[in-house]
Amino acid sequence: MYSEKVMDHFSNPRNVGEIADASGVGEVGNAKCGDIMKIYLQIEDNIIKDVKFKTFGCGAAIATSSIATEMIKGKTVEEALELTNKAVVEALDGLPPAKIHCSVLAEEAVKAAIEDYMKKQGKEVKTSEYVGHEPNEEECCSKCERKCH
Repeated sequence: MYSEKVMDHFSNPRNVGEIADASGVGEVGNAKCGDIMKIYLQIEDNIIKDVKFKTFGCGAAIATSSIATEMIKGKTVEEALELTNKAVVEALDGLPPAKIHCSVLAEEAVKAAIEDYMKKQGKEVKTSEYVGHEPNEEECCSKCERKCH
């Protein structure tokens, strides 16, 4: 059901924790669906020098958070903004259809953290129309990528 990469990132997640003096912090998710992700960025000279995450959720949510942090570490802010949920899924060698929403949350958490960083820099940039949205009960996370994104 899950690829070896998903299992590895779930069992041995990379970059878990918090950054006390983070340049940007993004939190997304919905307690009703059970997945909440928080990403912390340390940015210097437009480069993501460090990234940490804290995720409350299933194994797929933890794995997508872990791989997303690996994918953006050392990248420029602009490169990190190009992260897509599809790239996260591909990096994990796939996810079951019912878990695709986890990759969407990982993308949104990264973009929310970058948006927070940009606001702190005095730049009002909306990275995603849906950053931080909370689907209502009719828009369950299993349909999130179709209905909300």
